[in-house]
Amino acid sequence: MITVSDVSLQYGGTKLFKDVNLKFTPGNCYGVIGANGAGKSTFLKILSGEIDSSTGEVSIPSNIRMSVLKQDHYQYDECQVLETVIRGNARLYEIMQEKEALYAKEDFTDEDGVRASELEGEFAEMNGWEAESEASQLLQGLGVGIDLHYNLMKDLNGGDKVKVLLAQALFGQPGILLLDEPTNHLDIQSVNWLEDFLLDFPGTVIVVSHDRHFLNTVCTHTVDIDYGKIKMYVGNYDFWYESSQMIQSLMKAQNKKNEDKIKELQNFITRFSANKSKSKQATSRRKMLDKISLEEMPASSRRYPFVAFNQDREVGNEILYVENVSKTIDGVKVLDNVTFRVNKEDKIAIIGEDEIGITALFKILAGEEEPDTGTVKWGVTTSTSYFPKDNSEYFNDCDLDLINWLRQYSDEKSESYLRGFLGRMLFAGEDALKPAKVLSGGEKVRCMLSRMMLAGSNVLLLDQPTNHLDLESITALNNGLINFKGNVLFTSHDHQFIQTVSNRIIEIKTDGIVDRMMSYDDYLEQKNK
Repeated sequence: MITVSDVSLQYGGTKLFKDVNLKFTPGNCYGVIGANGAGKSTFLKILSGEIDSSTGEVSIPSNIRMSVLKQDHYQYDECQVLETVIRGNARLYEIMQEKEALYAKEDFTDEDGVRASELEGEFAEMNGWEAESEASQLLQGLGVGIDLHYNLMKDLNGGDKVKVLLAQALFGQPGILLLDEPTNHLDIQSVNWLEDFLLDFPGTVIVVSHDRHFLNTVCTHTVDIDYGKIKMYVGNYDFWYESSQMIQSLMKAQNKKNEDKIKELQNFITRFSANKSKSKQATSRRKMLDKISLEEMPASSRRYPFVAFNQDREVGNEILYVENVSKTIDGVKVLDNVTFRVNKEDKIAIIGEDEIGITALFKILAGEEEPDTGTVKWGVTTSTSYFPKDNSEYFNDCDLDLINWLRQYSDEKSESYLRGFLGRMLFAGEDALKPAKVLSGGEKVRCMLSRMMLAGSNVLLLDQPTNHLDLESITALNNGLINFKGNVLFTSHDHQFIQTVSNRIIEIKTDGIVDRMMSYDDYLEQKNK
């Protein structure tokens, strides 16, 4: 159990949150949500003891081991993969190192023998003899093959490093798990495995994630950071979201009634306060006005961008035909005789284990690369907008502010129009004058989406558009693509995003594709039979 008592955190003169009183109990999974900058990761750091709160305390029983997902991908570069995982249980790793040093001594004394015996007893109690087996199982579950287990961490790619650090956090049956964005860079199979692991986990899990499907699957409670407070609600993310929207609607409806009543009273006062015959009534109305408490909506830290794609012209019957497309990158064939046709109203999710192959396909469709063999034929009525996975070329060497950056892609050049557009994408006031090259990952994504919206295309190509976005922006993009009347081809790791946007699934495999006209959930169910 974790008990949080009267915790607050202040930076300078600003309180990030205050008066936090919560209890986290075993057998439950708590999803921590909030807008970017609300303090989600900071709150986890307070729970782990990495940083101190301004007031209050966090109490954890001394016999409970806490494990935290590490964020430094280079910390263990000189360690073997299996060793890195076992280091997740610091005491066990310490025992293993001390044992090894003792047994390596040439002048092994009686005292050393006594010490070795003590260590062996503690080692056995901690299931030390099963450590390598458990570490290997965790790695394999997350998709890190046995052939990599004795490699150095520095020799792994970024995705595999993330998986190893996640395995490290899960290792050794900790009592408490703190996981900050554990699904980042995980493929769908690894996410599914992690969901199953956490559902069976007997301890306490506290997790920050932007993956709505993941939160809905594993969480028993939602911890919401907003209005400078941290509140806990029973239920997963969707339950919290629907409940909060209902409460907001009820509050707005009540406020509207109060506002109408106040306006009526104010009009009466204005009209009759100077009339002697009505003066008593006016005084009485003023008293009524003073008694009405207009419940003001708190200024929420949540901000939803406006994402809506409109096509300048409707697409014709001939949209896209891809025939026998193959591509080899660095000696590896990533696309092999890929053939498919896009029909009207198709919204296609491109999935597969090889992200390099999927990105190559999107680049070929966008005309940025040529296939080694095969053809891509677009219909004459089509117009495309492309969202690349790597958008650095649009920003890194750019000296423009956001207004002028967006002006490059807009037929309407006036500053008032561009400011209005940027404001709807959460770049209001001075934010519209930010240099484009200093934007955060999420801000760059919102700019790229703005560029696409201005184009008025009838076919959208999106390679991992949910990367770097917060829950509010993902929800806005999700709804924008659902409402779009044209064609969409996209790839994403976000399960709910795929399920709600797509009506067709194309899986890229080593020897071609699997193409099914069905929902993502139906496809996974069929695939797992």
